[in-house]
Amino acid sequence: MGILEKIAEIEREISRTQKNKATEYHLGLLKAKLAKYRAQLLEPSKSAGAKGEGFDVMKSGDARVALIGFPSVGKSTFLSLMTSTASEAASYEFTTLTCIPGVIEYKGANIQLLDLPGIIEGAAQGKGRGRQVIAVARTADVVIMMLDATKVYGFFGGETLLEKELESVGIRLNRLKPNIYFKPKKGGGISYNSTVPLTHCSEKLVQLILHEYKIFNAEVLFREDSTPDEFIDVIVGNRVYMPCLYVYNKVDQISIEEMDRLAHQSHSVVISCGMKLNLDYLLEQLWEYLSLICLYTKKRGERPDFSDPIIMRRGASVEHVCHRIHRTLASQFKYALVWGTSTKYSPQRVGLTHIMEHEDVIQIVKK
Repeated sequence: MGILEKIAEIEREISRTQKNKATEYHLGLLKAKLAKYRAQLLEPSKSAGAKGEGFDVMKSGDARVALIGFPSVGKSTFLSLMTSTASEAASYEFTTLTCIPGVIEYKGANIQLLDLPGIIEGAAQGKGRGRQVIAVARTADVVIMMLDATKVYGFFGGETLLEKELESVGIRLNRLKPNIYFKPKKGGGISYNSTVPLTHCSEKLVQLILHEYKIFNAEVLFREDSTPDEFIDVIVGNRVYMPCLYVYNKVDQISIEEMDRLAHQSHSVVISCGMKLNLDYLLEQLWEYLSLICLYTKKRGERPDFSDPIIMRRGASVEHVCHRIHRTLASQFKYALVWGTSTKYSPQRVGLTHIMEHEDVIQIVKK
């Protein structure tokens, strides 16, 4: 019995089992086994096959965005519109067969956009190069999930099908990392505590899941009411939590009411690549999701240099800015003068720990 058959068997068992108090331990164990088998499936095979053409692209620019979606939803057309790269687009599925990079220039930042081949159901098991596509998506900062507004993807909708594929390989979209402290130890058994009342997990269930992973000594502290799935994610530890923007293309072919319904869903943007509608709003949203900020530098006695901004992540401190300019600057740092919204008055004299905000101007004074 191969791993795929075992996974299918466990999934069938989970769907057959009723959810109630009596079966929660059984379901927890099954979920732990499922996560274990999926991890084995992702491991590269020991016997190295013939070396094929590389799929991943070297990371460049200030941020990386992956375009994911079913075949023929307009990913390549979108890449050609937003960047100077031309990606082949045609009216048949799987026109794009490898990863094609492009660069969006926006607010002085270079954002790398990756056009990936279309994903089909069963991609996580390796169908249609699905595993390589998802592996590249793991390295991105934001995922743009392209969906066709004119198609009806079954009962759940296209985003649910794609999310399921990404979930099974450890990508968690629009979710925060569970606030659970977990540390394996050498001895002393399992110490279990929680700072909030738990409704989904109990001490017995936590022990069962840990025993499934052959962990018999560990410290576990729940700081929020988490589910068994989230606890398994913390144990495995290789999960990627990233923001995702659902982009509905081809909205020029549907009714206004349907478009309004799609636009009001959370994390959703409606566009039309054919008629070039709403692309500027999509770029604004992308900037927000990437949480980038522009900072400008200023020399003493001169005007700020607004032509060449420094692009940083939100929450960056003066120390991060020093490292970005030159690696030795932080060690020679005396103080900095900052103009902008992060200060109480302008200019304010600040130290290395001061947190910068969008469009601040900074002047660094060395020792």
